[in-house]
Amino acid sequence: MNNKKTVIITAKAHPHLISALEQKNYIVNYLPEITYPELLQIVDTAEGLVVTTRIKIDKQILDKATSLKWIGRLGSGMELIDVPYAETKGILCVSTPEGNANAVAEHAVGLVLNLLNNITNSYLQIREGKWIRDGNRGIELNGKTVGIIGYGNTGSAFATLLSSFGVIILAYDKYKTGFGNKKITETSLATIAAQADIISFHLPLTNETRYLCNSAFLNALQKKPYLVNTSRGEIVNTTDVIDALENQQVSGVAFDVLENEDLNALTIKQQEELKFLTNHKQVLLTPHIAGYSHEAFYKMSIVLLEKLSI
Repeated sequence: MNNKKTVIITAKAHPHLISALEQKNYIVNYLPEITYPELLQIVDTAEGLVVTTRIKIDKQILDKATSLKWIGRLGSGMELIDVPYAETKGILCVSTPEGNANAVAEHAVGLVLNLLNNITNSYLQIREGKWIRDGNRGIELNGKTVGIIGYGNTGSAFATLLSSFGVIILAYDKYKTGFGNKKITETSLATIAAQADIISFHLPLTNETRYLCNSAFLNALQKKPYLVNTSRGEIVNTTDVIDALENQQVSGVAFDVLENEDLNALTIKQQEELKFLTNHKQVLLTPHIAGYSHEAFYKMSIVLLEKLSI
């Protein structure tokens, strides 16, 4: 009798995950380029589904997935999975933010240091044969006030790394309290807006957090801070941030994520905004790689297997 079960992996995954599932008597369909229509055609064969941010797991998929028992998300953020509906069907949904929290934190620190010290700007100038010292004089992170919005896995990992820089750390999380200590002050959004020299977003994308960084938030800023976003693009209203840059309400921004990350499918407005950002000397953009280190790629698989207990 064949007791093997099927797992569909819909995105790039570490080879360890595939071999571990096979050792647990799963047939693994590794389909990192599968499309939504293609998944819809075969999802009824799967007991397990491994996803990232490529494909939306909505009601239509879930209704077709008659054998599905679990969904494993490599990474953090469950906004593309209809978790409440899946749970009504008895489908276990787990994510693995612990696996890439340190990678995101290190990337965020790197973005901050790059902005403050004009690293990318000065490198590009040297490529053009320009050796400019005074114009690239840096700003030390030591002694600055850093506001962390969202104090989950990545926010707390970011705070841990920052603690060695001699900064004042303010942190806000609507759904988490009691995490303050000698190095971290638990506070409000209003206090962060008023006091922070640097503000970093570490939030899941929900109806509450979408466009949290909007004109109202930006108008409340008092110290012209640097903004860092390594969570989800739609946490930030790009149009409003561009206005803030033009009005010198912020000193610079560093984004690892965009509202639309498919550069081949940008609207005319999004194309214009991206051009503005890439031409601005106080803007850094990276292609959603903060949580994508080689180590995180492996650790997310380990965490997923532990949480599924399979």
